Amino acid sequence: MKRARLPGPAKGLAIGLLGGSFNPAHEGHLLVAETAMKRLKLDQVWWVVARGNPLKSDHGAYAARLASARTMARGAGMRVSDIEAQLGLTYSIDTLRALRKAAPETRFVWLMGADNLASFARWKNWQEIARSVPIAVIARPGARITRATAFARKFARDRLPEAAAASLPYTAPPAWVYIRVRENPLSSTALRARS
Repeated sequence: MKRARLPGPAKGLAIGLLGGSFNPAHEGHLLVAETAMKRLKLDQVWWVVARGNPLKSDHGAYAARLASARTMARGAGMRVSDIEAQLGLTYSIDTLRALRKAAPETRFVWLMGADNLASFARWKNWQEIARSVPIAVIARPGARITRATAFARKFARDRLPEAAAASLPYTAPPAWVYIRVRENPLSSTALRARS
């Protein structure tokens, strides 16, 4: 596999990875990224634009989704990565492996909205993801962390209290935290429906 071209310097930094289709990127994504940056005390957040999503049928054109993420990922420390397109990757676990290989001295944290947690157990090698990198789950409208999700059950003992969120990038996985936040009701599905 060829080496990934990273969106910015990474050595020794704490970097959040916000993966998604971004079809289109919206203020809800920005809220997740900004909340993670602040609460986890991250140096950067990389928006990893999915080449495709095996769990969704409507991806939209990659170039348009990449441009949408670049428009929305504004502010200091926000970067957009096309690593999946560069390397022909589809699954988050493979993207994570490539990033960790390209930047072994970086403290990566996987970021996800709570709305994605319900389907996390359907992701390829989801337990390996959880054991490879700390995970921050950010509140999203209508989605709550419950013990009913496979992830919350499997990794219940590895959950940090929200007050300890800033320690997550320095905590050996498996480790995760749930962060409550002012919720933004926007979703990519709703935005596409308006067009």
